[in-house]
Amino acid sequence: MELSSLIPSFETFLRAENRTVRTAETYREALQRLIAFLEGEGRPTDVDQITRADIISFRQYLVENYRPATASNRHRSLQQFYRWAVAEGIVKDDPMRGLKVPHVPEEPPPILTQEELRRLVRACEGKNFIDRRDMAIVRLLAATGMRLGELTDMTTESLDREAGVVTVIGKGRRPRLVPVDPRTAQALDRYARARAGHRNHDRADLWLGKGGRMRENGVYQAVKRRAKMAGLDIHPHQLRHTFAHRWKMAGGSGEDLMRVAGWRSPQMLARYGASAADERAILAARRLGLGEL
Repeated sequence: MELSSLIPSFETFLRAENRTVRTAETYREALQRLIAFLEGEGRPTDVDQITRADIISFRQYLVENYRPATASNRHRSLQQFYRWAVAEGIVKDDPMRGLKVPHVPEEPPPILTQEELRRLVRACEGKNFIDRRDMAIVRLLAATGMRLGELTDMTTESLDREAGVVTVIGKGRRPRLVPVDPRTAQALDRYARARAGHRNHDRADLWLGKGGRMRENGVYQAVKRRAKMAGLDIHPHQLRHTFAHRWKMAGGSGEDLMRVAGWRSPQMLARYGASAADERAILAARRLGLGEL
């Protein structure tokens, strides 16, 4: 049985497990990369003929050609596929059993300064539909630290403008309430009014483009475009790291940050708090003034 023919069945399983669309796309991409690698090496792509040596070679290829985080992510995706394949009786033995996930060194992404955030917001100014939409997107990402997929999956029912909160569906399909500040609420209100004149305004999807619903790549490109206009080279996920940093700089508690950001593991809190941690420590030391004897 060809590996490619199993991808639809694996995706059906992922949907039944309430995995996000983004997660399913990541798993599919990992399988497609494995297939392309095996074909390039002249090796069989029949699931019964893929050996542990093939997987190890592919793992090495990932480590040598991609960022550590990408190699680790693809490895974990294949692990999930083979666990499913064994459970379904498609393969007898898991060729990945015991293989360690590629090491990912701690590389916190750079965060945006206050001035860079202001430049990004100013780059969204305007009164047409696209301007209103992009302003709402950028402000929402910066003010809440929500994931790109969480924002993309929002519907018109996600907004509670009177209460000043939005509802997002996080990992594991867990809903949570996220508060928004007055300026972000205003940006959302302006977008909602502009959206009412869109030809697809009756759709449940909150974010609309020319062809209807905006998907993750569309939102990603919108943010990149505005960043370029602001003279910045950033990606949307940096806004999540920046949000965590700004929260801690303002003295917010880690417990509250975990709830707002949708983290269940303290390790994730530490990971996202790593960006500019030295800066926070220096400011804390100066504020404490323990050397003033």
